[in-house]
Amino acid sequence: MSAVKRRYRQSARAAASESLRQKIILAFHDLLLARWIDEITLDEVAASAGTTRQTVIRLFGGKEGVLEAVVEFVWAKAASRISLPRDASWRAAIEAVVQHYENVGDMTFRLLAQEERHPALRSPLEFGRRAHRAWIADRFAAALEGLEDEHRERQITRLVVATDLYTWKLVRRDFGHSQDEAAELIAGMVNCIAKGVEQ
Repeated sequence: MSAVKRRYRQSARAAASESLRQKIILAFHDLLLARWIDEITLDEVAASAGTTRQTVIRLFGGKEGVLEAVVEFVWAKAASRISLPRDASWRAAIEAVVQHYENVGDMTFRLLAQEERHPALRSPLEFGRRAHRAWIADRFAAALEGLEDEHRERQITRLVVATDLYTWKLVRRDFGHSQDEAAELIAGMVNCIAKGVEQ
């Protein structure tokens, strides 16, 4: 076999393996939207992905490995919000946050509800909390400028609460507002906080 054919076959195998990995990740992701982690078996994940339990184990090492891959898949969807241009308006930032929650909010709530029972979830979820706070501090730096350290941290906390996943859930899922209405309400809260008098 020529070197060209060998490289072609290796590339084809790598592409097929990556495609199968994605199918398994999506299968587990979709099962997680309706059921708890403990209720899902690797056999079910494999069947949903059109493969075998042994293949899932070979590619991920087990359920924890697939779970970690799902968390990475969910986290990757924050990229558009994180990469928002530095000069983007506050409203654009809020719309990006709301769109992010539209994409992964329900799944993130499922993961948060199981955080204490699954150690693999703790580190990425804590990282997400810290990353959101850091994003707020950076995005609203102009509104925070000149504040003393204690007041600045309190103002950041207010902005974090206004833009938090739980706030989105309250507005969208519990109160039943549309995505646009949710963005409007959250933007209003942020505007009041960012432009208000520090207490």
